[in-house]
This record gives sequence, C-alpha cells and structure tokens, in this order.
Amino acid sequence: MAKTPSNMIPLGTTAPDFKLPDTVSGKVVSLSDVKSEIGTLVMFICNHCPFVVHIKNEISKLTAEYQKKGISFVAISANDVENYPDDSPEKMKIFAEENNFNFPYLYDEGQDIAKAYDAACTPDFYIFDKDLKLTYRGQLDDSRPGNDKPVTGVDIRNALDCMIGGAAVSSDQKPSLGCNIKWK
Repeated sequence: MAKTPSNMIPLGTTAPDFKLPDTVSGKVVSLSDVKSEIGTLVMFICNHCPFVVHIKNEISKLTAEYQKKGISFVAISANDVENYPDDSPEKMKIFAEENNFNFPYLYDEGQDIAKAYDAACTPDFYIFDKDLKLTYRGQLDDSRPGNDKPVTGVDIRNALDCMIGGAAVSSDQKPSLGCNIKWK
C-alpha cells in the first residue's frame, strides 16, 4: 500500500469551482450548491483505498454531527476507473449508501477538479470558510491502517470547531496520508 502525503497548498487559497455528477442523486452539483455560510469541507476519497476504508465510519459520524452545526460536506473521487473499476460511479453510489454518506459523492471523470485542488491522495481534506478561502488542509487525525491509533477525526474537528466558534484555525497542520490518486 503506497503512502502518498497531501500537497499542502497555501492557506487562504480560494476553492476552485466545480460542476460534477453526484453518483448518489444523479444530479450535477456545483460548489455553490454545497457551499455553507459557515464552512465547507471538500474531501477527495475513493471506494477501494485502505486509508479511506479505515476512516469511513468516522467520516459518516463527523458529517452527521457537523452538518447540524451548519458545515457542508462534499466528497469527490477522481480515480481512473478503467484501471480501478472498484471506484466506478456505480460502485461509488453503493459505497455511499452502505456507509450512510449524507453528502454528495461526486465523480471527477476528467480529473480536472482534483488537479485544480492539487489533490494528491485519498483521503485528502480541504476546509473552506464562508468566503471559500482555505483554512485547513491535511489529515483527519493521526490514525492510519495498522498503527493502532483510534480514529477520532480530532484534527478536522478542531478546525471545524474553531471555524464555528469564530476563532482562527491553527496553521500547524499535518498532511493527510493515503493512496495516491489514480491518474489516467
């Protein structure tokens, strides 16, 4: 299992816009459709990555908890499905339903959006404020498959709590670590 860190793009970067098909609803979803007046978390994930599988339950818990606090969520998969058919849109829908994902799970077939975000791995997390300026990029927490650390989502939770409370998010952020995005 390859370990690829996320690219730590500059804080303050404006969220790149997107219009991508949601594999669950079948609708085309844009950034403005999911943007929150408090904060928006954009995740690059996929179905088969052991790093994503390791944290999928925490993603479901975290999103359910923080949506009630006004944070919006969207997940995007940009993997090459020709060489990685487990990440096909049909299987993305099944994965989302099986894991109670209550947010859009978008398919970036052309991989343009992943490139615009400079996404490198799955999972890769980006939190944007109400003005769509990047306040956090990095890991969910220190847990990784096989390291026996519990999955808590503490890093993302701390960033979201700061945002909700009107406090500055600490710039001391650790990169996420996961499988590389499967580029075409």
